[in-house]
Amino acid sequence: MPIRKAEASWEGDLLKGKGDFHFTGYDGKFSFNTRMGEERGTNPEELLGAAHASCFSMALAFGLSQAGHVPKRVATKADVHFDKVEGGFAIQKIVLHCQATVPGVDKATFDKIAGETKKACPVSKALSAVPIELDATLTT
Repeated sequence: MPIRKAEASWEGDLLKGKGDFHFTGYDGKFSFNTRMGEERGTNPEELLGAAHASCFSMALAFGLSQAGHVPKRVATKADVHFDKVEGGFAIQKIVLHCQATVPGVDKATFDKIAGETKKACPVSKALSAVPIELDATLTT
């Protein structure tokens, strides 16, 4: 398997500095205000959420397909809760909101596979120190 790479750099102090990151196909900028305020741009938590939502969607599609229920669509949003805690800041939890259109699957089977996927997707495994919640909905 290939090794996936990303890089980031930061210039200046925390409040007035700026950073940028790069990975295949994408370059972005981040700053204190894109992370803690409302300035346009991204931040590490959004990137983590995008990775988690992407991984979960792919893994759920795989699990459903393996069970004979090929999905038409799996869409996932990740809410990454980044809060001030004693001693600094921390990611407190991640909530995955998933909507999937899967012809022919019953709700119980869908819920079982979605729950297994929450634990088994590679990004979920990597983030196991953080509570992960799942809100999975089967749509028609």
